[in-house]
Amino acid sequence: MADLPEIRLTDPEVLRDPFTAYGQAREAGPVARLATPGFGEMWAVTRHAPARALLTDPRFAVRTESYLRPGVPEEYRPYLRTMEIDGPEHGRLRRLVAPAFTARRAAVLRPRIASIVAGLLDEVIRRAEGGVSDLVPNLARPLPMEVICELVGVPDADRAPWRAFGVAVSSGDGQGFVAALPAIIDNARSLVAHRRDEPGDDLVTDLIRVRDTDGDRLTETELVSLVWHVVLAGQTPTNLVTNSVHALLTHPGQLAALRADPELMPRAVEELTRWAPPQLLTVPRFAAEEVEIDGVPVPVGTAVTVAIVAANRDPRVFADPDRLDLARVLDRTAHLAYAHGPHFCLGAALARVQTEVALDALLGRFPDLALAPADAQRAPDPGTWRLNTLPVTL
Repeated sequence: MADLPEIRLTDPEVLRDPFTAYGQAREAGPVARLATPGFGEMWAVTRHAPARALLTDPRFAVRTESYLRPGVPEEYRPYLRTMEIDGPEHGRLRRLVAPAFTARRAAVLRPRIASIVAGLLDEVIRRAEGGVSDLVPNLARPLPMEVICELVGVPDADRAPWRAFGVAVSSGDGQGFVAALPAIIDNARSLVAHRRDEPGDDLVTDLIRVRDTDGDRLTETELVSLVWHVVLAGQTPTNLVTNSVHALLTHPGQLAALRADPELMPRAVEELTRWAPPQLLTVPRFAAEEVEIDGVPVPVGTAVTVAIVAANRDPRVFADPDRLDLARVLDRTAHLAYAHGPHFCLGAALARVQTEVALDALLGRFPDLALAPADAQRAPDPGTWRLNTLPVTL
């Protein structure tokens, strides 16, 4: 399709401001072509309605090729399979994990999350130099790992390696993640063995019970795979928290409105998630047959992603979409920051609560919080919208 608008993911302007690049492509048509080094040609759905439809369309499937797996030792590849399945098999595994990630469970965890945040804010102060502290290593990166370890059942004494693994994921260190995969899987095996000996009120214990009492529903490999995948997939709030803080500090009017009305926080977090989503693109799906997307024919085998960055600012759905408006009334299902359909982010409720608690505590503890003179450093990553550093004055 020579007439499709093209976005080059290595273009410095696309990396600097993907919202403008994808927005222009969206207004040129519902589908754009992405030039993606290392992956091959990929198409992106840029408008909200067809993007939402694609995410529930069984003719587009997640496959092994949806993920780059360079250098993963063969013996560990079976433990990656939970990421790469679709359809009924994916639904079976998802149903086993889903009860741990309900909004009710997230609400129960809120007091513990508040305690974790309070401790991390003490570290923010302790590590400050000249009144300046970096919120990425001191708050945003450690927070989701501590929370997910509580939920999953990783003992305090065993969390150090998981913290290191989490940094590799949240910082986009793909090579570091691949290099660490054997250790990640070995630690997941050890955690399963530990919880078999010492059961607790946690996800791993629940999954072990399913495995040991009803083994035809969950194999041992699937059990270990689910454990490590759930822990590391839970790092999304790192980038959501830092994006949210940066957005607030660069929009003083919105920050003032939130400080004046703390009850606005849940609505504010939803708008911040729409406006500055951690993920710019979804995991690509492959067309199993020839399909049309809003009148654009898609050949069999084409890799297609949803451009969350474009769909979340589609003026066909959101009024004045490029404006950050914390008072905006949003249906939580309207934006696609957590995707949609069978692969909707299981941790959405937990991410919302973590972000609400972190922002509320941060703004409450530091009434004069501001960006430090040293600029925040944003990562040049075509797939995620994330900060490497976020120095603030306290």
